Formats: sequence, structure tokens, C-alpha cells
Amino acid sequence: MKKGYIIAIDGPSGAGKSTVSQRVAEKLGYLYLDTGAMYRAAGLKALRLKLDLDDPEAVKTIAPGLDLRLEAGRQGLRVLLDGEEVSEEIRRPEMGMAASKVSRHLAIRERLWELQRKLGEKGGVVAEGRDVGTVVFPRADFKFFVTASAEERAKRRYRELAAKGFAVDYDSILKEVQARDAQDSGRELAPLKSAPDAVQVDTTNLTLEQTVGKILQIIKERGSLE
Repeated sequence: MKKGYIIAIDGPSGAGKSTVSQRVAEKLGYLYLDTGAMYRAAGLKALRLKLDLDDPEAVKTIAPGLDLRLEAGRQGLRVLLDGEEVSEEIRRPEMGMAASKVSRHLAIRERLWELQRKLGEKGGVVAEGRDVGTVVFPRADFKFFVTASAEERAKRRYRELAAKGFAVDYDSILKEVQARDAQDSGRELAPLKSAPDAVQVDTTNLTLEQTVGKILQIIKERGSLE
């Protein structure tokens, strides 16, 4: 029996969907399901094993035993890979591209889809990623596609990484954002795209609270939230 809605929030890298999804989940008392973190962790494992991320035969060897868990922690979501917390390590700048590369391989996607659907099967979940509304939860109760201009997303990513002490360059980040968009949108398997029935939310000129408020208002109007 479902104990709440399944809310799917998709969008490109750097659109703010992670923070938005976390806040929406907090407001509703729902589980926050960060699918992007799971792909980053899979990419980290492949890199640790020195696998060629472009070789599907090599990458698929890690799929059957991929041990990934998401837990709520005091400092936010905890990501555990083979029992080891990798929450900070997977946020390194280069891990975004690693996640995008491993996500192109069917074996990895099928394993992670299995884990994600299991987490969301009872409802009461805000699932965030690049294909949750189109592939993972195509029958989600609510679907949103959160986006922003490439320039704005690069600025946000720059500020985020600089605040964490990384030596970063805006122009390089902008090129990475654009390359990531092209790779994610152009891949043959589960390409990044908005579900036909998703509500478009452009956050370029919106604050976090405005974006969260807009999403919650739509859920309230179309659902049964008090």
C-alpha cells in the first residue's frame, strides 16, 4: 500500500534540482532519492578498479554486486559504496563526467533502476535525477523538469566548488556543463529529456524558496496536501 506520492524531479546538471528535491522532501516528510549520487558512486567504483568507462564489457562487471545505499544523516544524505561512506568523494568535479559515462551502459542502469524502484515502491518519495520521470517512475504522481540556462548553472557550480575549496575556473565549468548536456541528451540509452507530462520549472531567475514554493503549490492544487 502506498503511503504517499511518488514525485519525480528531472533536469540537467547544475539546475538546482538536488537542493530543490531535498527541500521538497523535507517539507513533505518524504524520502529523498538522489539517483545522481548513485551513478556517481558507480562511476567511482569503476575508476577505483581502473576500468575503461567507455568499455561496456568492462563496466558491466561491477553491476551484479554493486552495493549502494542511501541514508539520511545529520549533514544530509549519506552515500555508502560497499559499506564505505563516499558522500564527499563523489562530489569531486570529475565525478560528474564519470557518472555520465557509466550511465550509458545498460547493465549499470538496470541495476540502479532496480535499487531505485525498490526504494520508491511504497511512495512517499522525491526521486531526483535525469530519467526518473521517463524511465524509473513513468507513472509517478507528479513530474517536474527543473532547468536553468547553461550560464546560470555554471555560475552555481562555480560557487559551490569554490566554497568547498576547489581551484575552479568558470569558463572550464561552463564548457563542462555544455559537454555534459550534449552527452546526457545525446546518449542512446535513456537520454536526458523532459517527460511529456512533466511541469517545466525554469529556475534561472528564481530563488530556492521560490522554486520549492512553486512545486509544493502545484502538488497542493492537484493533489490532496493540506
